[in-house]
Order: sequence, then C-alpha cells, then structure tokens
Amino acid sequence: MSKICNEIHGIFNKLKEYSFPFNEKEIPKNGIYILFEKGEKFNDLKRIVRIGTHTGNNQLQSRLKQHFIKENKDRSIFRKNIGRALLNAENDSFLKQWELDLTTRANKKKYSEQIDFEKQQSIEKKVSEYIQNNFSFVVFEVLEKEQRLRIESRIISTVSNCTNCKPSENWLGLSSPKQKIKDSGLWLVNELWKQSLSENELTELKRII
Repeated sequence: MSKICNEIHGIFNKLKEYSFPFNEKEIPKNGIYILFEKGEKFNDLKRIVRIGTHTGNNQLQSRLKQHFIKENKDRSIFRKNIGRALLNAENDSFLKQWELDLTTRANKKKYSEQIDFEKQQSIEKKVSEYIQNNFSFVVFEVLEKEQRLRIESRIISTVSNCTNCKPSENWLGLSSPKQKIKDSGLWLVNELWKQSLSENELTELKRII
C-alpha cells in the first residue's frame, strides 16, 4: 500500500491548493476534498490528514464552509474532533459538554442548563482559528454520490493502511480522546483500514482528476 499511498500523495500535492479565506466559486459543487495540515509530511510531500465528501447534491462548497467557517461543532464532525483534541490536550473538563449533540430541539432543551454556552462559543472560535490557520485542501469533481462515497472510502483506507504514512510527534490528533484518530493519523474514525485502492481504481482516480 505504501507505493499507491505515495502515488496519491503525489497526485494531490500537485493539485491547486486552497486555504482560508477561499473563493467558494472556484470549488466544484460535487466532489471530494483532501486536507493537509501544517507540519505534517509524508516523505517530501504534504501528508493527507483527512479525506471527505458530501451526501447531498451540490453540497461540497457548503460542506467546506461548515468545516472552516460556521461555528457549529454539531454540523461538522471535523470541527468536533479538533475541539476534542484541543480540550483533551489541556485536560479541560468542558470536553464532557463539548460531546453533547445539540442538533435537535429536544436535545437543546434537555441539555441547555448543563452547558456553559459562553465557554462553548470560545472553544468554537479556537477551533475556527486552528482550522483556518493550519489546514489547506485540494478538491476534485465527482458528480455521482455512490462513486464519491466509494472513492472517498478507498482513499481513506489506502492512507490508513499505509505503514509509512505516520503523523509527526507534535500532531494535534495525538491528543485526541478518539483512539482511531491517534492510531490512523487521520482526523477520521470511519472507513479506516478497509479496502484500499486497487491499481485499476488508481487508474480511474487519475482519469477523474
């Protein structure tokens, strides 16, 4: 897997790279994004730290804004995981409140008295600051939902199965309370260590890009 992992890193490192603030009009409406993080390297390349897509039609631009801009950790598992790591690194007891999902009206009513919303907003701002200052991304268009999800899964597994693609000693993800993030070196807990890209799928990926 190291050979294919190295090859896809080379492919994605050559694509047009975006960082905050980015022009959403330059981003396709449907596709897959690949995140890089400052200080993270694979050989001489920027190391892939997250692979993601979207399920709804024409939602790639919106998904990236949920990660980079909109301060709502319950609409972005990526934001939630960054917050988890920041809080856990400081041994902050607010982590228990951060875990609560306030997406539904019922949950907001259920947990409202338990949550320090002022503290939550301050953590959201820290998460935004960290993401905006440390992450960049590349994107490529994939129109069909099933194809997007399959390719996303294969790339995630290719990177997580690679024994040479490891995080740096200072990687924030090593402070995550989620063992899968620490073990994989990726800001992900799903689609890890499954079926990697085959040579044929790698050829397909090159053709799409």
